Amino acid sequence: MKALRRIALLALIISFLTINLCYGQNTAEQNWIKGVEYAAQGKFKEAKGEFENALKADPYYDPAKEALEVIEDVVDQKIKSKTAIHLFKGKSYREKAEWDEAIAEYNIALEINPKFANAYNDRGIAYRWKGQYDQAISDHNKALEINPRYVGAYISRGITYGVKGQHDQAISDFSKAIEIDPRYADAYNNRGIAYYKRGQFDQAISDFSKAIEINPRYVRAYLNRGLAYDKKGQYERAIADYSKAIEINPRHAKAYNNRGLAYDNKGQFDQAISDYNKAIEINPRHAKAYNNRGISYFFKKEYEKAWDDVHKAQSLGHQVHPGFLKALRKASGREK
Repeated sequence: MKALRRIALLALIISFLTINLCYGQNTAEQNWIKGVEYAAQGKFKEAKGEFENALKADPYYDPAKEALEVIEDVVDQKIKSKTAIHLFKGKSYREKAEWDEAIAEYNIALEINPKFANAYNDRGIAYRWKGQYDQAISDHNKALEINPRYVGAYISRGITYGVKGQHDQAISDFSKAIEIDPRYADAYNNRGIAYYKRGQFDQAISDFSKAIEINPRYVRAYLNRGLAYDKKGQYERAIADYSKAIEINPRHAKAYNNRGLAYDNKGQFDQAISDYNKAIEINPRHAKAYNNRGISYFFKKEYEKAWDDVHKAQSLGHQVHPGFLKALRKASGREK
């Protein structure tokens, strides 16, 4: 009976571990950010070089492809250079989470060129980050009205629908993107996320697998498929996917955190702690890794270390689950 109670407690507290679906930054994105800064200054030649470097690092990095298309339109005089400069200024502000400034720049671009689909789509993304989802969808709709085959706008609108919890609409948009471009890895990854959030883990795994088939170095898809395997209790497969993500990007803190979670689910707490340590080494402000390491220490009956991690996670703004706090108080014989 005691063994059964311990198993039930393990299952309960393991459910308090925190994980991440992944949209993380990579080397290609870093090149893209540099290119955006150049383009915002009207230095299109330098920007073009950075966007090309982004595609060398990741041939499937679609923001760089789209940015290059904008620069080509400037060269071909399909759009004015001033229009492009304000678009890229908006992107620059967006990367800094300065949403109002970004929207103001997109507004200027649209004043110059009211048929500029890219500016509507980007402004919609900024509205989404501000939590103004209806305005975001309206802008994505306008972008698609101008260009019905604008894959990026279907992706952006699908993400907004997903944030609103409207996963059917999200799946419809990602499916439309795939219909237009069957080799668009991000569309499969995002549709997989929508299936994951609906609890349809087999469909999610299928889509993440397709994204990986298109791009074998797609870290985000490995991480997300690992989470889906985790949900199905297939921890060895989850660990294999997280390990592949780490092989591709050894500095990916979320990959270590999520692999730690899989080890915790297997009851391999030392391995889990080792992974949480690595996640924290890479990102000392990784609140979820502190939370999760505290849970591992709890099961090793190292309660002082568990409390230290709880306090650190809380100091970083993480809401530690009340059920775990209750169990830790009872086991350690202390209040806080």
